[in-house]
Amino acid sequence: MSFNTFGHLFRFTTWGESHGPALGATVDGCPPGIALDEAFIQQFLDRRKPGTSKHTTQRKEADEVRILSGVFEGKTTGTPIQLMIENTDQRSKDYGEIAQAFRPGHADIAYHLKYGIRDYRGGGRSSARETAARVAAGGVAQAVLRDLVPGLRITGYMTQMGALHLDRDKFDASEILNNPFFLPDASAVPAWEDYLTGIRKAQDSVGAAIEVLIEGCPAGLGAPIYAKLDTALAAAMMSINAVKGVEIGEGMGAAALTGTENADEIIMGNDGPVFLSNHAGGILGGISTGQDIVVRFSVKPTSSILTPRRTINQKGEEIELITKGRHDPCVGIRAVPIAEAMAACVILDHLLLDRAQTGGQRGHIGG
Repeated sequence: MSFNTFGHLFRFTTWGESHGPALGATVDGCPPGIALDEAFIQQFLDRRKPGTSKHTTQRKEADEVRILSGVFEGKTTGTPIQLMIENTDQRSKDYGEIAQAFRPGHADIAYHLKYGIRDYRGGGRSSARETAARVAAGGVAQAVLRDLVPGLRITGYMTQMGALHLDRDKFDASEILNNPFFLPDASAVPAWEDYLTGIRKAQDSVGAAIEVLIEGCPAGLGAPIYAKLDTALAAAMMSINAVKGVEIGEGMGAAALTGTENADEIIMGNDGPVFLSNHAGGILGGISTGQDIVVRFSVKPTSSILTPRRTINQKGEEIELITKGRHDPCVGIRAVPIAEAMAACVILDHLLLDRAQTGGQRGHIGG
């Protein structure tokens, strides 16, 4: 299977399957001399790993990362960084009944039609388990960004789960890591818990929406036409399992606005241009403006549910199928740290691309 590599100058290739002995990422293009150890990467993996609450899959994986190459005496060497995460809690027997059947909503049938062979144990490469490797690669990107752009901050959080929406008037970023939903509103957590508990007890699942806020991104990242920063961010988010839609800034809502409403007016401040609004989401013409970058995406409901669904098997017979195993009632919850990781990889890649092309040169405004 090809196309397992993401990025241009900062690149990572993920490998491994959901029920194989291990999975991981090979990171290439990381600058030398960056302080990096396993503990730094582990903090990001701990936020994504399964079994952290009753609201996620009960598969118990420590997701402990090992750095096998590319780091010497606590600093990157500029050579490929090999990251490995062992799988320790596979239950492949849960998938025996679907070895010859196609789960509705899953990639099973598409994989079979394309390759003629598939790893039915948890979906193989199509499993969200692969995203652990991305989060590890994102940890490397975060370490580099910490040195190169100290003021940059990437924050993901949930804005919707099924029928429930974030009340933005109560937005409190300090609460995001204090609850299992990455929800920036402590007062809403009990209602979200009750709602998802009801979904889980009904043997069903529910979709979600996640937003990623990138603060302190330098102006000038990205390029017109085929290397737009928003194109890269959209592709990165869409590559995450179960994502079905991506917006930048106002997104689809821009269709309801007039030109006077949508245009982000600009005035001259003491330190340079000041935008009076941010409908563009921090990107104009594919290039960052220095404003906050806002990316939003939707995640479909988990397809693995205990409610019988109609499907077919490889013989073409129509059957009813229940997908057994340990699955997230809302896979969108664990998409938050994955989205942060992908955003970090995109921003770093475009930072390095910009330095290669312009050397950091910028246009001047004002006297």
